[in-house]
Amino acid sequence: MSAPLGYDLIVQQLIPGYASLARLAVALLAASPLASRTGAGVLVAGCGTGAELVEARAQRPDWQLTAIDPSAEMLAAAQKRLGSEGIQWRQTTVEELQADACFAGALSVLVLQSLPDDGTKLAFLTALARSLEPGGQLVLVDLMAPERSPLQTQVDAAWLGFQRASGLEAQQHDLEPLTQGLHPIGEARLTALVNAAGFSDPARIFQALGYEGFLLQRRL
Repeated sequence: MSAPLGYDLIVQQLIPGYASLARLAVALLAASPLASRTGAGVLVAGCGTGAELVEARAQRPDWQLTAIDPSAEMLAAAQKRLGSEGIQWRQTTVEELQADACFAGALSVLVLQSLPDDGTKLAFLTALARSLEPGGQLVLVDLMAPERSPLQTQVDAAWLGFQRASGLEAQQHDLEPLTQGLHPIGEARLTALVNAAGFSDPARIFQALGYEGFLLQRRL
């Protein structure tokens, strides 16, 4: 995914509560048994333009951060925003990183939704679990598949209304990487995948329309 002009503003206008998500995700991880340690290693998988990194540096400047993203443009935007101090930058995927039990915690925001459920989602989650120390925790946030409900049409309309009320005026080509070609799954499927990958059952920590956040822990 490229880094369109005004990417962070677009995402805030697209996703209810996005402006607080990075703060919440970092606070959750900082309260975990392993990542609460001074100087803990934390992985940001799919760092984008660096929203979670900005918050991590503010809340936990002692963390040793590793930021990865397959997009050179996203990494460049994040590096320009944050510099290099305390952050190791890698243009790669978590599968290619091959970091066995290196991290006390990890953050993954709006990444799993873009991966097809043909083994690719499971490979991503398995690599994340493998990268964590036993007992390490992951904060995972993604667009989820809607449950069957007679009110779903209203929910969909409310999402469009939220975007208009937020002043979303991005060009369609700017929105396509965020809204097209996604592969959301339901909670039952997510639970099956994270269990197979080596995590405990997901605990929901955030929900706004179709976007949900979960706290996962690598099994001991």
